[in-house]
Amino acid sequence: SERVARIAIELGRELGLVGDDLSDLYLAGLLHDVGKIGIRDDVLCKHGPLTPEETEHMKQHPAIGHSILKDLRQVSNLLPGVLHHHERWDGKGYPYGLATEAIPRLARILAVADSYDAMSTSRPYRKAMSPANVETILSEGAGEQWDPQVIQAFQRAKVRIRSIRERGLGESLRQ
Repeated sequence: SERVARIAIELGRELGLVGDDLSDLYLAGLLHDVGKIGIRDDVLCKHGPLTPEETEHMKQHPAIGHSILKDLRQVSNLLPGVLHHHERWDGKGYPYGLATEAIPRLARILAVADSYDAMSTSRPYRKAMSPANVETILSEGAGEQWDPQVIQAFQRAKVRIRSIRERGLGESLRQ
């Protein structure tokens, strides 16, 4: 989540966000997957593909995260990022199947940051993809899975984003 937050900051900067908007983006990045606390460990740590039932269970994490945070007034402005970071530009995402501009901007940025991090990180069920492969997938998914403007921002920031992948946890906070 810390990497996702740092990647989101780079995307936000490219999109012209400043000040409190960048702070919100960073905090939303840290909190976006808090709902995974409610996902069974056997699903989170599974070494193979998920069954349809396990996939549906995993898809509950944005709503679980929203539920965990909804009564905390201090983070209420971050809730759209937590709840909608798995929506897709084409409307085929979850939990509500929102499309295009109906997806909160915070969530559209987090979706790209989270996807980049997920694809470029080894998981129990697969090895990390190469940066070039991840960048190709993101580019090909612009206008389908991801907001094309956020993907353009990614392309402009990809050198900085790659370096986030290579730095250790907390490095960005010292800079």
